[in-house]
Amino acid sequence: MEEKKGLIYAYLLDKQGGAREISLEDYTNRKEDELIWLHFNYTNDESINWLENESGLDEVVINALLTPETRPRTVFLEDSILIALRGINFNINSEPEDMVSLRVFINENTIITSKKRNMLSVSEIAKELQSKKGVKSSSEFLITLTDKITSKMQETIDDLEENSLDLEENILSDENVNIKTEISSFRKELLSLKRYLYPQKDALNKLCFNSISWLSDYDKIKLKEVTDHLIRYIEEIETLKDKLSLIQEEFTNKISEQMNQRVYILSIVSAIFLPLGFFTGLFGINVGGIPGVEDKNAFNIFLVALVILLIIQLIIFKKKKWI
Repeated sequence: MEEKKGLIYAYLLDKQGGAREISLEDYTNRKEDELIWLHFNYTNDESINWLENESGLDEVVINALLTPETRPRTVFLEDSILIALRGINFNINSEPEDMVSLRVFINENTIITSKKRNMLSVSEIAKELQSKKGVKSSSEFLITLTDKITSKMQETIDDLEENSLDLEENILSDENVNIKTEISSFRKELLSLKRYLYPQKDALNKLCFNSISWLSDYDKIKLKEVTDHLIRYIEEIETLKDKLSLIQEEFTNKISEQMNQRVYILSIVSAIFLPLGFFTGLFGINVGGIPGVEDKNAFNIFLVALVILLIIQLIIFKKKKWI
């Protein structure tokens, strides 16, 4: 196909699992029953120009395909579907919870998708079409895309589960140096995923209850299965969120216990040295009448008395089980 900056894929699907590359002119001059998939980088000026001035799409569709920020949602436009999805970010030097967005306009014979950052699920669909093992219809495209996006969340969920086990292990082994930072980072990951997965669940669930002519009842069952998988991942995230709260509570209790222990030790030390300090202060005042001033053995006697007092205190503390 003629290479156009901003146009990433342009395929005419043969409805047998394969596809051939076409140009935007081929899309314009297409036959009515041909199934075409166009995939754009919506930040590119040429993509914007074509969508706005040459695509012939409804203004609502154009705005949805070009909007910079969007939450997952599904909109039905007569016999077409406009859907925004979010997928795990597998791009290099990126965080998985920084989810990649994809906008899709789809009907029986047209599939138009747009993105800013690469999405692995879309690339896989394109490779399958190139190897003639791809989707055969727009309904299969929709099911395959949503299934791939959802399935790829499992790896991230497993990593989060492993992180929670590491946090528990670190708390039990007294490795509390960076626990607070790790808990905050973990909470941020969970909240970031939750922010998009809940509306994505609603968006997918909406696909299961529609009157679109090219989606059969069996297609809806498949979409329901994809939605159920997503719900299971959301439930796992909720479980991890509850588990994180318990971990944080355990960490707080452990820190509190350590602080109480240190305060207790300081209190015991203070209680032991309080009477000793009192007597040494009393006998250290510089006024007349202090007992033993003229006695050479008075200092030794005083030291012995302090030791005896210390022993008596320790015995009392031991009996009361303070130490």
